Amino acid sequence: MRIEDFDYGLPPELIAQTPVEPRDSARLMVDQGDENTPLHRQVKDLVEFCRAGDVIVVNDTKVIPARLRLFRKTGGAAEVLLLERVEGSAVAWEALVRPGKRLKPGELLAAPDGTQLVRVGKRTAAGDTFEVEFVADDDAVVRKLLVKYGEIPLPPYITSSLDRPDRYQTVYANREASAAAPTAGLHFTPQLLTALESNGVKVLRVDLRVGLDTFAPVTEADPLRHPMHSERYEVSEETLSLCEKAERVIAVGTTATRALESAATSGELNGRTKLFISRGYEFKLVDVLMTNFHMPRTTLLMMIDAFVGDRWRDLYAAAIAERYRMLSFGDAMLLDRSL
Repeated sequence: MRIEDFDYGLPPELIAQTPVEPRDSARLMVDQGDENTPLHRQVKDLVEFCRAGDVIVVNDTKVIPARLRLFRKTGGAAEVLLLERVEGSAVAWEALVRPGKRLKPGELLAAPDGTQLVRVGKRTAAGDTFEVEFVADDDAVVRKLLVKYGEIPLPPYITSSLDRPDRYQTVYANREASAAAPTAGLHFTPQLLTALESNGVKVLRVDLRVGLDTFAPVTEADPLRHPMHSERYEVSEETLSLCEKAERVIAVGTTATRALESAATSGELNGRTKLFISRGYEFKLVDVLMTNFHMPRTTLLMMIDAFVGDRWRDLYAAAIAERYRMLSFGDAMLLDRSL
């Protein structure tokens, strides 16, 4: 396996800079298998491709205002991107920090108004992240500081500002925990969820806190040597049981897929997962995957390859030919691994 196996030409003008309105008016490419041309529909038509007895599983994690644009004592700019709170601490977080090579342990970083916010700590065992500690007494104060000074951390390929931060949240977002949105879920509306349930489709929730691998490209020539960072997940006993009994399990997004497959593979309903879903992986639960179009050379695209094989190349080529909108704010596809 080579990283070049997961490359494709992504026209920059197709990278969606803003979400469409309403959410479920985004386009939906429906996979029809190797011998058939995919269908071109809209997300609001999803109910037509589901049947009674199916379950749809969403990741209800909520994005925190995790990006802090700060300043050093010297006046130089710095940036902290919070990834996950350090277990057992109310004020310490694992974070990406820039400029990482120049910042020193113990250095204080301040907000533009001069308020000292975080102290830089040591590098973590992963080597590419740091521990940072808020200048605060408890988690409640930290949350207030994030509301005042933090920004929703849009991916770097989105260069337009977002007028409504709620558009980078799903309508069912629950617990603030993630550094990025589970973007396939951004297409759902309350009306679409109601329509699915009215047609006998159960909507279930899992939690996977989206972390560093959303930001970390695969740089190894052999992608299987890519070190996966762990992410915290939680799948309820009821959700797992209903998935095991369902006619089909339809996962909304790669993060919901990773949570379900982690629980089924490990036998643990919650914890941390380093599961790397790549070519040759045997899926335990997920039958159908609704997902956005992903960046080249990423673990997300490797998961799609594991799910439908080389067919992803034809599907991506069709999407580009049809001028689908790509990546986080882009359109979606519905994949069936049985085809």
